[in-house]
Amino acid sequence: MRGLPVLTPGDAGRVGVVRALTVGGAPWRVTSVRIARGRLRKDAAVAWSALGAAGADLLIARSGGGSDPVPAGRELVGSRVLTECGEERGTVLDAAFDPLTARIEAVLTTSGELPPDRLLGLGDHALVVRAPSGRAPG
Repeated sequence: MRGLPVLTPGDAGRVGVVRALTVGGAPWRVTSVRIARGRLRKDAAVAWSALGAAGADLLIARSGGGSDPVPAGRELVGSRVLTECGEERGTVLDAAFDPLTARIEAVLTTSGELPPDRLLGLGDHALVVRAPSGRAPG
């Protein structure tokens, strides 16, 4: 979604472009979108609920959407991936999610794809995931 234009409904005025998606855990879903509004303007954080539509080539921010509170969350893409045992499992490259519910369906890492049931926590340091089946923690 990075780089997709964000438009307003009706006159289709351009708000900016998607810079990043913020993700919250349990249930894992996109909570907000960070929009780059231009070189001389600060980025804007918009709650996912303030978006009227999401498509393959654009997002539409509903009018008055700026009044929705922006839920807490962290950027997933670019995060280190660690198992609960502390083993390094690469870096997050991308995430697939349902544009209607914003639920995360899969996380693509440099070590492969992770289903959402393996995700345990996301912090400043890393995305923590459950170790593959058959490997006990510790």
